[in-house]
Parts: sequence; structure tokens; C-alpha cells
Amino acid sequence: MVVSPLLPAFGGPCLTGVVPGLLGHLYGGEPPPAWMPPTVAGASQIVLLVLDGLGWEQLGSRRELAPTLAEGLGGAITSVAPSTTACALTSLVTGRPPSDHGVVGYRVAYDDEILNVLLWTLGGVDARVRVPARAFQTMPLFPGAPGPVAVVTRSDYGSTGFSAAHLGDSALHSWHTPAGLVTGVRALLGAGERFVYAYYEGIDKVAHARGLGTSYDDELRYVDRMVGDVLDVLPPGAVLVVTADHGQVEVDGAVEVLGGDVMAGVRLISGEGRFRWLHTRPGATDDVAAAARDAFGDVAWVRTKEEVVEEGWLGGVPSAAVSSRLGDVVLAPFTPTAFLDPADTGELRLLGRHGSLTPEEMLIPLLSWPSA
Repeated sequence: MVVSPLLPAFGGPCLTGVVPGLLGHLYGGEPPPAWMPPTVAGASQIVLLVLDGLGWEQLGSRRELAPTLAEGLGGAITSVAPSTTACALTSLVTGRPPSDHGVVGYRVAYDDEILNVLLWTLGGVDARVRVPARAFQTMPLFPGAPGPVAVVTRSDYGSTGFSAAHLGDSALHSWHTPAGLVTGVRALLGAGERFVYAYYEGIDKVAHARGLGTSYDDELRYVDRMVGDVLDVLPPGAVLVVTADHGQVEVDGAVEVLGGDVMAGVRLISGEGRFRWLHTRPGATDDVAAAARDAFGDVAWVRTKEEVVEEGWLGGVPSAAVSSRLGDVVLAPFTPTAFLDPADTGELRLLGRHGSLTPEEMLIPLLSWPSA
């Protein structure tokens, strides 16, 4: 049976349309897109809570563990490709596809080196001076907002290069424990903020470290209670909207090693285990793609960069600057496995992973509740 990738629904129910739709309604008087939950239409204040790593399919099979989330109005939308935090969160806050904003993964090629986007390091060295975040990612943030947006996020994320790239000059309000997220949301709404962006990463962290078993279930129960706490602090007329950046696949120890027949034409590896870019030597792309299809076509989608662009994986034709960050051949598994990068062996410790275009990774919730 031929397995097809689940492509992002750019221009429709996709992560790229969430922030523009919400802000266009709040500040521009525009009707929300038809695919948004109906509660958004009556909102005078909106809290957008991003639960990193909460996939629609994982939530759907555990509805009894999350009664508050189960009662939210809405449904599934798609993430972007690759379905990974750095890329997806940037698409969310810019309203633009990866082909435009250029934050095209967790580990991205930069001048023949690899930039770790979440740590903002090159070769393990802080790269905030060498690679200015707002020069690397130039798209406007939170389109439609009349000024800096109030952001409630974990305290140690505020000074990072990635925060500068995808949050820019937003007004950051830090929390040290999850209860502080609720405290921050309540204070900002009470002060009259019309739009509050809040971020919580616990589900993603647990899935990476423990997989999708008991620890994941317990974290989901906890998050569901936290969502209920946020609902309790909504003033009249306010609406809570919950979404995510990606879902998860449990890979455990299933890792594919790229053999010599593939690596003979490769000079650099970037991306992540479930969206692995191979940067080829001059003239070697066709040979590398053919070798990769022969070796891994039964476990992964293998595409050249040109095919990725033509098929719409990235949402458009990238600029020369963005294109230079992409590899020449990509391997995106549709089975529960990942591709090893010997330069990033820390990935071997991850049990839950994401990045590819399976429904488990690509489908995310967009749910909403009005104030009580």
C-alpha cells in the first residue's frame, strides 16, 4: 500500500492561520475563519495557550484522562513541515509558512555549519552575536496586533536566541512553576490585555523522555487541570483557545543508520531524526536520493529539495537565503523510526519524537471555551 504524507493545510485549517485569524478578529473586526471554533466570534479578550507536543490523535485516544480538553469546542488542524517546535512555533506567531520565515527545523545549515535553533549555538558555542536572531528570521510577528503582544512563558526561555527569533519585542511575563502561568494570565487579563499568548512545554518534555505511556498519561491529566485553572480566571467576554505545535510518535530505540551507499555523496547532515536533511556533494544529489530510496523507501518518504518544494511541503518557493538552509535530500519516516545523525547522538535518548508528516505528528487540536 502506498502511504502518502499528510501535507499542511496552508490557507485553511493550519497552524499558520491561527494567530492572524484571532488577531484579525480582535483588532480588525474581521470574522474568524470558518474552521475556527465558534466561540472565538464573540470574544473581547483571547488567551491562546500552546501546549507543546499535544497531538490530536494522542488526545483523542485519551479523552477520559482529560475531561476539560474533551469538552472544548473545535477539532483538528494541521501543523507545518517539519512538524517540530522551532519551525511550528515560528509559523504560528508569524502566520507564515516555513518557506517564508526560514526557521526550517531544529538543526539548520548555516554557512556549512549547523545552527541548533533551540539552543542558538554553532558547534556548541553561543551564536547570538554571530547569527542575530531577527536577521535570521525577518518576518513580522503576531500580524494584526497593534503593539507588542503579552507572552507568558517559562522564565529561562526569555533570553534565548530562539525566543528573539519568534517572539521578538513581545512583552515577556515569565513563570517559574506552572501555577505561575495561570497567575500571569489572570494578571494580564485583569490589566485589560486583549490578547495573551501562553506557552507550556511539559507534554513534549515527558514524551521525549518517557514515551507515550504512564508518565505521558499523568502529564496529560495534570495539563487538563491547568487548562481548567486558566478557564477559572477568565473574565466575562474572554475566550480560551488551546492549540499545539505538533504531535508525537513513540520511536524508542528504533533508529536507522545511514550506510556508506547513501553517505558517499553527503557532506553535511541537518534537521532531526524524523525529518533528516542530507546536504550532498556537487553533482551527487541524484545518486544520494536513489540510494536512499533503495535503502529506506519502505520506512520513509524520500524527496529531493525540488520535490519538497513542488509538492508544497514548505508552503511556497523559498528565497535563496532560506533555500541555502535546506538539504538536497530529505528522509521523513512514516514508520516509528528515526535517522541517526552521528553529530547529534543526544537524540538517541528520545523515546517520543516528531518532525515527519504522519497524522500522529501533523494533526493538532484547536479548541476553545468561553468564560463561565
